[in-house]
Amino acid sequence: MARYKKNTRMCIACRERADKHELLRFNKRKDGAVTLDSDGKSEGRGIYLHKKRECIAKLKKKKALYALLKEAGVDELAEEWND
Repeated sequence: MARYKKNTRMCIACRERADKHELLRFNKRKDGAVTLDSDGKSEGRGIYLHKKRECIAKLKKKKALYALLKEAGVDELAEEWND
């Protein structure tokens, strides 16, 4: 079994591991809303995503997951990213 550094997380789109501070965290709150977790400390289930347009493109193929993140503003964030 591979050993990873303590603070590594996996990008949901490309499945690559990176330090959690290099990834965006989205979480699903108790009320069902999906939001961007800017400080990484919000309650709820979280998923991580690279700050890359390529990862957004891969995510769009996973339609149900993309639909959730689209509500949280992932497309607007992608506009700001420089690869």
